[in-house]
Amino acid sequence: MPRSVLQRQGPIAVAMAALVTVGVGLGLVLTNPSMEDYEEHAGEQLVAFLSSELCQGEGLPMVLQLWIRDCPGLVASQQAALADLAVNFTSRLNLGVVSLFTNKIGGQRLLPGLTLPEVEVLTLGVAGQFVLLRTVSDPGSLE
Repeated sequence: MPRSVLQRQGPIAVAMAALVTVGVGLGLVLTNPSMEDYEEHAGEQLVAFLSSELCQGEGLPMVLQLWIRDCPGLVASQQAALADLAVNFTSRLNLGVVSLFTNKIGGQRLLPGLTLPEVEVLTLGVAGQFVLLRTVSDPGSLE
């Protein structure tokens, strides 16, 4: 190949790489999940978690198991309320191309001698998806 053709390909390759990088960055900015996206995600996750924890095995006391006929349906019907609750305890760090969602809930004293468990969940939002990064929990206390 003539030398002039090789010299022209270098700047073209750099320009193409820059164009691809800008395109990917712009795509990530446009698909960076919002707090509303996280609210929907959190509601779905809470329904799944509570359905498995409460509705299977010995999650509910026997009296409530006899009274509640469709536990998964009851939990699913509360998805909007659960999502709203979760987002009230969530902060978002928007980094442009990604967001970090930190949810801290619990630790409140319900009754004398009964403290709710504390849970902190760190979630990465990127390209319209959510990735759980860390979950830390303290089981609460019955004093």
